[in-house]
Amino acid sequence: MVTLTRMLRPRGGDGRRAAAGMLAVAALLPLAAGCAAGTSILDKDTLVIGVKADQPHLGEKTPNGRYEGFDVDVASYVARKLGKPVRFVTAPSSDREKMLAQGTVDLIFATYSITPERKTKVSFGGPYYVAHQDTLIRSDESGVSNVRDLKGRKLCQVTGSNSWKRVREERKIPVQLVPAARYGECVDDLRSGKVDAVSTDDLILAGFATTGTKIVNAPFSDERYGVGIRTGDIDGCEAVNKAITEMYQDGTAKQLLEKWFAKSGLALSFTVPQFEGCG
Repeated sequence: MVTLTRMLRPRGGDGRRAAAGMLAVAALLPLAAGCAAGTSILDKDTLVIGVKADQPHLGEKTPNGRYEGFDVDVASYVARKLGKPVRFVTAPSSDREKMLAQGTVDLIFATYSITPERKTKVSFGGPYYVAHQDTLIRSDESGVSNVRDLKGRKLCQVTGSNSWKRVREERKIPVQLVPAARYGECVDDLRSGKVDAVSTDDLILAGFATTGTKIVNAPFSDERYGVGIRTGDIDGCEAVNKAITEMYQDGTAKQLLEKWFAKSGLALSFTVPQFEGCG
């Protein structure tokens, strides 16, 4: 096998010209790869969209293999506005950035809160809704009326989620973290007594708040649900934002929020959220 070094070794005028040509080709390879990786969602025949599979009322996979929930309905609406058919796949919290970077998905609608750290890895359309972090406790718990009351208690920590950080790192509340793979597992641990509380977005908690649990109703942060999109796809991002704006203007957003969360008792917002911008 002829090595690259040997191929580039000058052999008179022809050798120098050949070497120069090969270096030019080599220089173009990263650009070509970058163009391929940066293909816009607008150029796709079908959109592969990542959603949650285990969050009732937001993204849940039914026994017959269908996905349903608010995030799924919003994603379907946006795809229709873009004129694209959709194929949904499961996007766990811990895999969202990797799935976008590897091209496994084109978009992510999976309670994906926009944060400065995440914006260094992916781009975001939206937000399509602004939720608020709250706390879920057992129904017979009387000692927790706000997040500060979690001091010294066991809090569930979901892999890939930032919610626990807002309790222990941002608000410096000394909680004992108990790891879990997903919020459904957290709620099971709450009911069994393995943890004392689950703290995350109120829309997520609303889907899990059933017999034996209750939401504290003391929100303490804004959680801007963004549409995960590959970095650099500005045209695609702007098209997504246009679709989200239309969703609020034509009343669909209000209809979908009431469809999934009217019975939760949460104060829902029906106005277009302030977008991040696609630059």
